[in-house]
Amino acid sequence: MGTDGSETASEAVNAATEIARRFEAELILLGVFQEGGSARGPDDPELQWASSPSARLREILERTEKEVRRSGVECRTLTDEGEPGEVLVQLAEACEADVLVIGNKGMHRRVLGSVPNTVTHRAPCSVFVVKTT
Repeated sequence: MGTDGSETASEAVNAATEIARRFEAELILLGVFQEGGSARGPDDPELQWASSPSARLREILERTEKEVRRSGVECRTLTDEGEPGEVLVQLAEACEADVLVIGNKGMHRRVLGSVPNTVTHRAPCSVFVVKTT
């Protein structure tokens, strides 16, 4: 299940959690970050967190994992850096996912490279696209 904390991703997490509950399966939250330039703030940890996409994503995933676990579903997370669609496909392959759940945000675009289009064409497993828009 790919997530980034957005409203669209939250709807997909809810669907993935229900699928995992019904099939008594483990849910693996997949997160992808893209680090910006090398702008680093002073030694203030809050400023460093605010300028770090990986730190923000890890916090979002940690919070989401706790919510999923509270619902009674076993859950863990995997993250990596890069182009979101490609990395989600690689992470799904690495964890031997049976189903990859994503939101449909971006599906209306006809340009190659949108996350849902990349994932649906390249995933090593079935893809469940949750209609969120």
